[in-house]
Amino acid sequence: MKPTASTEAPPRREASLQRPSREAIARMPEFVGLPLERIHLVRDEPAAARAWDALARSVHVGFDTESKPVFVRGQPSDGPHVVQFATRDEAFIVQVEHGLRAEFLRAVLESHDIVKVGFGLRSDRAPLRAKTGIELGASVDVGRRLRDAGYRHEVGLKAAVAIVLGQRLRKPKSATTSNWALPRLRPSQLLYAANDAYASLLVYERLFGDDRGPAS
Repeated sequence: MKPTASTEAPPRREASLQRPSREAIARMPEFVGLPLERIHLVRDEPAAARAWDALARSVHVGFDTESKPVFVRGQPSDGPHVVQFATRDEAFIVQVEHGLRAEFLRAVLESHDIVKVGFGLRSDRAPLRAKTGIELGASVDVGRRLRDAGYRHEVGLKAAVAIVLGQRLRKPKSATTSNWALPRLRPSQLLYAANDAYASLLVYERLFGDDRGPAS
């Protein structure tokens, strides 16, 4: 029987939910993400079927998107170019303009049974809708839930990993500003994209434990 998202449960409050200093973060152990062999590109129907099976069993999945950066002021972005999902065991990367089966992406994103968890989801909704016509279904903005858990300021993923997990998440500029519209993504891009989604999931699970948190 496929699991479904349940009613809202309050997050666990951490005893030391404070932003560490830059020096303290530098001393933290590095966040260890998923290796390349557990990161899968969804480019054809068999890959989509396998990814759907894994995601549908997970209830909560890490979620994020990547877009080719815009370096000219006023020039609109034509992203997202990459959509990524992560479970506790593996990640799935979808290149929106290369080999995408639109039914798969729509099924996952619009699902009310698969709860997408990530940071800054408000900034993902409109570009997804504009580019693909897909509405983001059940989802949890983990940054907002951090505030519910007692942290006063809005934080991004890197800070959340330090605050909640006590680990240092590397976000090299060479990856954040790379060309996400490439037909063939580099290994460094696959690792970056997958582990953004994976780290979001781990932060969410640390906050909520085994509870199935609120979905919007």
